Formats: sequence, C-alpha cells, structure tokens
Amino acid sequence: MTAASTTPSPTDDKYEIAHLRLVPKPHIGRMVAAAIVLVLLAGLVRAFSVGQIEWSYVRDFLFAPAILDGLTNTLLMTVAAMALGIVLGVLIAIMRISGNPVLSSIAIGYVWIFRGAPALLQLMLWFNLALIFPTLGIHGLIEFRTVDVMTPFVAAMLGLGISQGAYTSEVVRSGLLSVDSGQYEAAKTIGMTQMKMLRRIVLPQAMRVMVPPIGNEVIGMVKLTSLASVIQYSEILHNAQIIYFANTRVLELLIVASFWYLAVVSVLSVGQHYIERYFARGSKSIKASM
Repeated sequence: MTAASTTPSPTDDKYEIAHLRLVPKPHIGRMVAAAIVLVLLAGLVRAFSVGQIEWSYVRDFLFAPAILDGLTNTLLMTVAAMALGIVLGVLIAIMRISGNPVLSSIAIGYVWIFRGAPALLQLMLWFNLALIFPTLGIHGLIEFRTVDVMTPFVAAMLGLGISQGAYTSEVVRSGLLSVDSGQYEAAKTIGMTQMKMLRRIVLPQAMRVMVPPIGNEVIGMVKLTSLASVIQYSEILHNAQIIYFANTRVLELLIVASFWYLAVVSVLSVGQHYIERYFARGSKSIKASM
C-alpha cells in the first residue's frame, strides 16, 4: 500500500494567483511633497517672469567686458588662494602629526587662530596692515612701504589662503591618518626617508579621502572670493556692483553675477567628479574582487 501524496495540487486555491494584479503601494506623502515643491517652483518662476526685471539688461551685461574681467579675477584669486591654502594645509598637517611637540603646538595654534577668525575679518586686517607695520623688509637694507605691497589682490590672497590653510590642514591630517599604520612601518623597513614615504606611499593612498572635501573647498573658495569686494578687489561681484551703482539695475546685475558663479561651480563639480573617480580606482577594484 502506498502512502498518499502530500504534495499540493497545482489546482489548489493558494496556487491560483496568476490572475491577480500587482498593485504598487501608494506613496501619498511623497506625491503631496512633490506637488508642493512643483507649486513653489511655479510660483518662483512666475515671480521672476512678472517681476520688475529688465531681462534685456541681463542679456546685454552677461558678456560685458567688466563682468568678464571680474570673472577672470575671481578665477585667478581662487587658484592663488587655494594653492596657498593647500601648501600651508599639507605643511601644517605634517607638523601636527609629527612627534615634535614644538611643531605640533605651532600647528594646533595656527588652526585655532585662523579657523576661529572670520575670513572677512582677516581680509580687512591684511588690507590695513600698514597701520601696524608702515614698512616691510629689513631696516636699513631693503624696505618697502606696506601700502604699496599690500594691494587688494595680495591682501585677499593672504586672507583667504591662510584661512583656507587651517581648514585644509584638518582635511589632509584626516587623510594621512586614514592610511594604515602598517604602510608607514613597511616604508621605514625598506629605508625610505620621511618625505619619500609621504610622496610615494602615504599621499597617493590618502588622496582618495582628501579629494572630495578639498574639491568642496575649491568650490567654496569661488564664492568666498566675493568677500574681496569689501577691499576693492575687482572680482565679479565688485564689478557688478560698480555697474549697478551707475545704472541702478541692481537685480539684473546680481542675476548676471549669479549666472557666472553657477557656471563656474558647475564646471568645477564635473571636474571634481572625474578626479574622485580617478583616485577611487583602487578601492573600486578591491570591492569588485570581494
């Protein structure tokens, strides 16, 4: 006698689901939020379209020589200030993690002072340095008047660059600390000097950690250069202000400046994406092999 099969028949009710229709779960909150955002965007577009904005002025001044000169000066200041900030940041970070208590204390003090003081305050201090030091140089040998040396460009570069160095040093320090200590020990074992170890072993690995925040700081520096308009540096916002002081088209010139800031930031964001992808190649290959 054979036992009856306990396997359910395909004709059982619980198997007859082919006729059922899959209904997606409704996301009421998501749809309401999207509708609210669309309504707000539509209201914003309408406000700009019916507002007292002469778009012909925006078109006429978008490529005006004064605006393009200001854009060039903005890019120049961004490059100069970030270059100074990165150099100082790497130096301060190395001093911070060194075993020398004097160098480490100096690095901590630098970060404390220049990260604590507002960037605008530092710009104004450098620009008015002549009130403290009327001349610069070696007394009796070579001297320069401070007002001749501390031009708006130099003052803005020092103020923004030195302030940026304090932030960049923390980014670099976090990148250096992210490298496994065994890498340091292995480099020392094969007789590498401290500088060669940093250049050939540590920094290439730390770049994967450092590139994203430093890229964000470069983008932030583009916007921080607008602070230099206070000390009469001819960047894009300063030149836009000069124009709207003359023709009273304030909002139109601010829109022009905003357009160029957004354009520069967009280009830098794309560049940052490709640089991050370049330095992340090793980590991606490791993850793919796991």
